[in-house]
Amino acid sequence: MMRTHPNRPLPHWFSAFAILMLLGPSVACTRLVVNSVGSALNNQGTAFAAEDDPELVREAIPFGLKTIESLLEASPKNDEILLAATSGFTQYAYAFVLQDAQIAEDSQPELAKEKMARARRLFQRAWRYGFRGLEARHKGFGETFAKDRPAALSTFKKSDVPLAYWTAAALAAQISISKDDMNLIGRLPEVEALMSKALELDESWNDGAIHEFFATYEAARADAAADGLKRAKGHYDRVLVLTGERKLAPLVSWAEGVCVQKQDRKGFLERLDKVLAFDADSAPRFRLVNLVTQRRARWLKSRTADLFLED
Repeated sequence: MMRTHPNRPLPHWFSAFAILMLLGPSVACTRLVVNSVGSALNNQGTAFAAEDDPELVREAIPFGLKTIESLLEASPKNDEILLAATSGFTQYAYAFVLQDAQIAEDSQPELAKEKMARARRLFQRAWRYGFRGLEARHKGFGETFAKDRPAALSTFKKSDVPLAYWTAAALAAQISISKDDMNLIGRLPEVEALMSKALELDESWNDGAIHEFFATYEAARADAAADGLKRAKGHYDRVLVLTGERKLAPLVSWAEGVCVQKQDRKGFLERLDKVLAFDADSAPRFRLVNLVTQRRARWLKSRTADLFLED
């Protein structure tokens, strides 16, 4: 059962879903209601973003995700609901399943293995919904994208950025934890193509989320010691400008992805200490993601001795 704050109304799409359940088997009525709540699903993130209890969100999200999948049964080509599914499964898998798996690796390896496998399945579900959404918006997208990516992306508009971003993010996340799957690794160019197009269309979208992705992506590439690292720093600096340094995830990503690679223990600890000292309540728009990020920062700091060679 989904828990809610006693003084906070249910998300505004929930009442519409309740009405849908009462309408019974009428396909026409069902699709009418489903299509009317599609856009609402993608505009109910404020209550979650400002939440100060990550565990409350952890418990609530699975119900919402299954609700979204129920809506898709009635309207399988609704691109707004497919976007909600793609972003929802990606964020849930990363924030709560993948991080749990990584934290459990040292003390509970079997549990970690189980959660890692679950994270892979959830990321796969997410990007499949994403590609369905892109196909719903651009008929023939899948076939064209497989043969000629620039041609497939040439019709994209600014309104396609959220779906392109979350589809690419989900695929990238699955690839990152499936390093023994060469077929998946071979799909990295798809990720880069989608993200690059999203960056071209709206570089400031979602407080610099695309720059945040590229800061990590470029730093992890084989040429990160040269041009790649320079490009990564450019994206990193841009994110800090766009967020006013109120979003902590870029700091942790840089500490984990660049400072560890360069064995810069000082820079690593400085960034993590800055993250841990930040008052999450001072930036309500980023409260939830900052609290989740602080959890990761605490875990990373506890592993300093394992991540860095002794001086």
